[in-house]
Amino acid sequence: MAQEERSKHNEFTLEIITPERVVVEDEVESVVLSSPEGYFGILRNHAPFIGGLNIGVLKYRKDGKLHWVASDNGVFEMSGNKLRVMTDAAERGEDINVLRAKQAYERARQRLDERRAGMDYLRAELALKRSLARIKAATGEGQSS
Repeated sequence: MAQEERSKHNEFTLEIITPERVVVEDEVESVVLSSPEGYFGILRNHAPFIGGLNIGVLKYRKDGKLHWVASDNGVFEMSGNKLRVMTDAAERGEDINVLRAKQAYERARQRLDERRAGMDYLRAELALKRSLARIKAATGEGQSS
């Protein structure tokens, strides 16, 4: 009981929002996210700041359990014990079909390997990064503690 109360006292609000929906809105204990400046670990009472979000995996801890969300590029803001992440696309790890994510990864990798004339390499690289993020979020791969 004391552990639960202590944990609740250390929580802050996490919102992950896309143009279509609110993906996560919950009280969490910690968040780790990737930005162009590197990885940020965020806890309750973090100093206010705004940053950019990379395509990748956002990890958060709720009730001692880790959760993963695949996200696209976006922005985040930490203010008043609320972390708001705004991104073009985000998907909870438990909602991702791993087989489909792996198939998308293989298609993107093959496109990059073919190197056809007129191919949009940036688009292919972004597709590869997105599919890899989805696989990692779905499996929790490389995301210990």
